[in-house]
Amino acid sequence: MRLILLGPPGAGKGTQAQFLMEKFNIPQLSTGDMLRAAIAAETELGLKVKDMIARGDLVPDEIVVGIISDRIDEDDCANGFILDGFPRTTGQAEALGELLEEKGIALDAVVEIRADADILVGRILKRAEENGGARADDNEDVLRNRLEVYEELTAPLVEYYSAKGMLKSVDGMAGIDEVTASIMSALNAD
Repeated sequence: MRLILLGPPGAGKGTQAQFLMEKFNIPQLSTGDMLRAAIAAETELGLKVKDMIARGDLVPDEIVVGIISDRIDEDDCANGFILDGFPRTTGQAEALGELLEEKGIALDAVVEIRADADILVGRILKRAEENGGARADDNEDVLRNRLEVYEELTAPLVEYYSAKGMLKSVDGMAGIDEVTASIMSALNAD
């Protein structure tokens, strides 16, 4: 099963990815984690992106696609993978499509976990409170900005994958088990 998970911060992507990883015995590929791992391992790529990230620059698409290309060649991706945090733009989606086509791999689906921004902000702030106080990135203005950026960048992705007939949307505001059931149903999986 080869999937892309889309959804705003706090929509439950991480929780659902955990379930899907176990269900299909596939890894979750987080571009952020992969970049941090490359930096920690001081690979050639890691050293190249370390300074970019330190300056606050975005890592160029071709580098991120290169990291993903190397990662999906690893043995644990033989049964598939879940991409989380990539693609973020239609340009990245096109680059990913070309990469997968070169490898003779097809995506099974793009799962969008839809969620209401106001409810998400409340949910995340409550979670921060329960964990002993808000962290710096949990203040409401920052959260709202992250949600706006997500909407701005990801809305075109939803249209892009919808036009390709690959988009499966589920209501992320339901309970965790209901969201899981909706995803499984959308994937025609038991």
